[in-house]
Amino acid sequence: MAGYYIISSPSQRIIEHETEYAIKRADLRSIAECVVSAQNAAMYAEDFNDICIEKYGIVSQYVCMNEKYNIVSCDSEDTKAPTYSFIITTSSALPEEEYNNMLEILEKHYPDAGTFGVFINPNLMSAGSVANRAIPSKIIEAAKLQTGQLMYLMQYKIPEKTIEYPLVDGSNINCPVGTMKTFRFGRWQCIDYNYKTSCTGDTIWDPDLMVCVADESRKPLCSNNQTAVMVDDIWECVDPFSDQVCPEKMVARLNYSTLTWECVEDPNATKTVKKCDNIALAPQMRGAVGATLRVRSVSCTDCETAVIDQETCETHCIPDTNKLTDPRCYDGDISECSGSTRGLYFGFSAKSRPDLIPALQNTSVILDRDHSQNRMFNCLDCGEGEIDTSKSISPYTAICK
Repeated sequence: MAGYYIISSPSQRIIEHETEYAIKRADLRSIAECVVSAQNAAMYAEDFNDICIEKYGIVSQYVCMNEKYNIVSCDSEDTKAPTYSFIITTSSALPEEEYNNMLEILEKHYPDAGTFGVFINPNLMSAGSVANRAIPSKIIEAAKLQTGQLMYLMQYKIPEKTIEYPLVDGSNINCPVGTMKTFRFGRWQCIDYNYKTSCTGDTIWDPDLMVCVADESRKPLCSNNQTAVMVDDIWECVDPFSDQVCPEKMVARLNYSTLTWECVEDPNATKTVKKCDNIALAPQMRGAVGATLRVRSVSCTDCETAVIDQETCETHCIPDTNKLTDPRCYDGDISECSGSTRGLYFGFSAKSRPDLIPALQNTSVILDRDHSQNRMFNCLDCGEGEIDTSKSISPYTAICK
């Protein structure tokens, strides 16, 4: 922490802000680093017995397949060598609300690891990849994969000899303010201070209260009738009372840069009331196969758009007619689904709200085995019959006479 002196306040110090420690994200990053280290150790047939293995439930295993994609033994000494060999390292299943944070960590620190991500059965949601990673069902069964596990999958060939990596000299590594240099997982890293034990500014750790408290031994002797107060974890000498008279709806506030009082808008004077501030949304993972995904706040498909019911403050999904030409929403030529015997319709599910669509407010949507509920656009073929134009509303509903 840097500081300088002011003539009228000999103990005045100015803070140089440090990076606030985010313990939850650090824990998630530690899980990712442990998975990578265990994967590397398995690849080179080395032992990795760090305490993180037991803490995070890290398991590395070998899975092999023949040319017919059947699971076979990875021991090739007495039999034919397997056609495909994989190393799979997994952690314990993460809470669903942590998927997004973990994917952000992978995107930032492992952007080139296309087969490293969160397993959402049957896909591997990874960072820095544009192709979907659909895991074969036989590998899922053999490795006993579970949704939510952090997973690193690598196709490999057993090396002929052990590769030795020299220890990297960390003498030329300069870490930014708020971080410290630490040798972890075989390399030097700059990690954040543990805020629980390394308190910032003029604070000290209280083992009884388990929080950082003001360090009275650092309290300055202020001059000119000033008083020592804690400002952003730093002792500051400030005027105890304000002589500033402010107009209505404004309050006096001390400017800690100039140590002068100034009038600012009173944040408690007016409160903006917004309808539907708290909206309960259902998370669901969707997106291009293999892409770096975040947990969405609305469970809509690529063929739907989210709308908010301003009366109930609930969010629902309705069909997006702009996606009719998208092959992910209708795999065919829409011009061929026309005439008197064919009609376009959307596969509404039982939880859909077609009443939120103006064109369907006075119409009942039929949910039967003749109408798919795949939440995509479909073509209904009446065969020798005809489309009932009085009850069909293209492209939302189609009903045969």
